[in-house]
Amino acid sequence: MAMILTILGVLLVLEGIPYAAFPVRVKEWAAMMQGVPVRSLRIIGLVSMITGLFVLFVMRVGSWLG
Repeated sequence: MAMILTILGVLLVLEGIPYAAFPVRVKEWAAMMQGVPVRSLRIIGLVSMITGLFVLFVMRVGSWLG
C-alpha cells in the first residue's frame, strides 16, 4: 500500500508541474485538444497505457533477475 501511495504522490507532482509552471500554455494546449478526433485520443491513450505497462513489466523482471 505504501508503494501505491508513493507512486500516486509522484504522479500528482509530475502532473502538477505544467499547471504551476506554464498555466497559459496548458490552457492553449487544452483548447487545441478540441480539434483532435476522439479516435486519435483513444489511440494515444492506449499506446500510453501499453507503454507504461511494458515499463512496469521490464522493471519487475529486472528486479527479479538481480
